[in-house]
Amino acid sequence: MNVNDMMRGIARLGIQTLSAGWREYSKLILVSDQMGWSLDWDTQELKKISKVLGIQTVPSYWKSTNTPQSIYYTDHYMISRTEDWLTLPHRVGISFPEGVPIENTPHPVWETLTRHHQRITRVQVSHTAMFDYITQSGIQPDKVFVIPIGINLSYFHFQNTALREQIRNKLGIPQNAFVIGSFQKDGQGWEHGMDPKWVKGPDVFAAVTKRLKNSIPSLIVLLVGPARGYIKSALDQAGVKWLHIPRQPYLEMGKLFSVLDLYLITSRQEGGPKAILESMASGVPLVTTKVGQAMDLV
Repeated sequence: MNVNDMMRGIARLGIQTLSAGWREYSKLILVSDQMGWSLDWDTQELKKISKVLGIQTVPSYWKSTNTPQSIYYTDHYMISRTEDWLTLPHRVGISFPEGVPIENTPHPVWETLTRHHQRITRVQVSHTAMFDYITQSGIQPDKVFVIPIGINLSYFHFQNTALREQIRNKLGIPQNAFVIGSFQKDGQGWEHGMDPKWVKGPDVFAAVTKRLKNSIPSLIVLLVGPARGYIKSALDQAGVKWLHIPRQPYLEMGKLFSVLDLYLITSRQEGGPKAILESMASGVPLVTTKVGQAMDLV
């Protein structure tokens, strides 16, 4: 047993002791995927908002308390990976921050949702098309809420010449280059990402930029995020120059938007993406397929 496991074990014992004194539904238990990516940032922002509203949030391991509370899963896949949420006394909220499955492919958690939707108290979807899809599971429509995947505007600022020049110099991007951004993870897993997520349209992205390079000789694609192996290989085959930043602290993402001339989304389906709002907040021209919350917000 490592130190973290031991501390969690001690915490669980404490939970069982203290839970008798908790008021029912006085806490919000937040459960994320703990991958250090988008959903984790959503969880951190939700903690801030909850604090402003006077709602006390507690870590995921508090879900073992016997006193009924509210539990929110930012990663909806968790309801199919474990069944403990079915036996816990809590009110269950789930986020579905993604698009409708393409080609009539059943969603991975669809069976779980259709069998146990009565156990679920609230569902968040990010756009109207997903609302229509989720309500087909049999869940009561008044349990499902369309709440876009938001961003913290304090992290993003309108482009200015000085910052643009500074960050381009830092990244080694020529000042006269035309830079197209793609900051969305489009490969399976968290490593090289040679197995693409076709729903994200990396093949479409490569085809579009291949056509553009003929009329924009100074074209460079700026890629950010893990698992971008497929798109890098596709851009190489298309003869398109690219620069890849595997990891960037989210608080610094606004600086990367400052170097862009265009943000391009070529997804076949989406829940967001956040980049729609991030590019708008940064004053970066946006070209996107009609997907996700783009349908409602653009």
